[in-house]
Amino acid sequence: MSQPTTAEEFDDLLDGEPMERQQLEQRTGSRLDDWWQSRAPRVRRVLRWAAPAIVVVIAAVTRLINLGSPHTLVFDETFYVKDAWTLVNLGYEGQWPAEADALFAGGQTDIFLTDPSFVVHPPLGKLLIGLGMLILGPDNSFGWRVATAVTGILAVVLIMLIARLLFKSMLLATIAGFLLAISGTAIVMSRVALLDNFVMFFALLGFGAVLLDRSWSRVRLAAWIARREEGGRGTDWGPALWNRPWLIAAGAAFGATAAVKWSGLYFLAAFAVYTLVVDALARRRAGIQFWGSGTVFKQAPVTFLLTVPIALVVYLSTWSSWFLSDNGYSRHWAEDAGHAWSGLLSWVPLSVQSFWHFEASVYSYHLGEMRPHGYQANPLTWLFMIRPTSMYYQSSSLGQDGCQFTTCGASITGIANPIIWWAATAAVFYLVYRLARYREWRVGLILMGMVAGYLPWMLYLNRTVFQFYTIAFEPYMLLALVFVIGLIIGSPHDERDRRVSGLRLVGIFLGFAAVVSAFYWPLWTGMQIDYNFLRLHWWLPTWT
Repeated sequence: MSQPTTAEEFDDLLDGEPMERQQLEQRTGSRLDDWWQSRAPRVRRVLRWAAPAIVVVIAAVTRLINLGSPHTLVFDETFYVKDAWTLVNLGYEGQWPAEADALFAGGQTDIFLTDPSFVVHPPLGKLLIGLGMLILGPDNSFGWRVATAVTGILAVVLIMLIARLLFKSMLLATIAGFLLAISGTAIVMSRVALLDNFVMFFALLGFGAVLLDRSWSRVRLAAWIARREEGGRGTDWGPALWNRPWLIAAGAAFGATAAVKWSGLYFLAAFAVYTLVVDALARRRAGIQFWGSGTVFKQAPVTFLLTVPIALVVYLSTWSSWFLSDNGYSRHWAEDAGHAWSGLLSWVPLSVQSFWHFEASVYSYHLGEMRPHGYQANPLTWLFMIRPTSMYYQSSSLGQDGCQFTTCGASITGIANPIIWWAATAAVFYLVYRLARYREWRVGLILMGMVAGYLPWMLYLNRTVFQFYTIAFEPYMLLALVFVIGLIIGSPHDERDRRVSGLRLVGIFLGFAAVVSAFYWPLWTGMQIDYNFLRLHWWLPTWT
């Protein structure tokens, strides 16, 4: 083919129209395409949705089966599970007595104190964890983790919806969901009660809203230009588009992301800039004379008002229980002598002043968090998965805890499926090249997810951070991989040898990836296995 296939040209076998006789005579497509086209429309409709449904089942099984094991607080669950339980009981995160982890896991869940605890992340993720505990009980380790598990399942559904919109292909959408469903990082982060899975989900929700806004705003811009031309007027600076509900939805989603962890603010900022760039380019293509200045001076203030206030409202609403409480951390700081603001800011309510002081303290903590940790990973190494995070390890010997080998080990380690991860990393680098050469909007949108989720960490190379933070941008890595897979698969109208080779290659890759996921399953779920077998999973010396 003289011109590279673009994402818009993806026309997979599930969505293809019946091939004409001339195409068949030219031996286009594959036998699978021929079989598909021979099916009745009703059968194709059923099969078209059967594959995504199976992917959702796979996601549910990998995230829910034996979710309550181990019945102990692993890694940072020691903070978030206990904080979640006090948050839903007290309205703020309370302190716990010494050695509380073992007591909590043993069923003594109401031994928390009423003294407030200093916390470094907003409440939303902990409120969701607490909701699961309220429903299933705080002594139920399945209840600790069910909120993150359900979020992980919904993320698989969401990435399929986004991929369907992005690539116009049910096959590629199904592949995107399948890759996320069997991804090691996604499985592990759905099986532990940490906050990062919520960051990933709400950011992906905002990404989907931005995708929908792109087409919505283009239609409104075209309608505005048509009205201007009918009235015999020029298009000068272009319109200020207020009717953008998907942009408002994106602001709300990114506000929720920030209400889990402050890193969500980077998604809000990055995609706000992205929408302005898209608006500017759309105005230029539409022939608007002052497309650049019109975007900056007319549309940019509107975009700000459509996204930032709703994001702020969503963020602050998650702090409602802190404002309503009487004992939250720093709740009455401004009421102490010498603390209240004076001068032009003296009118600010004392509760808001106290909240600002609390947030400033959290910011100072994040800047200074450089305590060494055995599993910390420099962000420069994340794309290559040099130092995955071990969240739980339990060693046992023959006859101990059911061990049937000389030495056994039970591990929960945030090792991604290496085949998927490294392939996705290569795909991201390829998309950078492809954007520079072809300037395809789908490529730009996917890479903007990487910009928002990954690049800001380059500012914190000396801070103590971990490999599992990558869950926030893993969906965009997988979308990059699916884009490349779409290029490899081609279309049913391609020459038969090329089509068959592409389908075969992708089929082998997906099958091998599934086998590797099955191989790593024990390390993602805390299963007790022979220590020698455990060592076979450490493909790099830094994985131990």
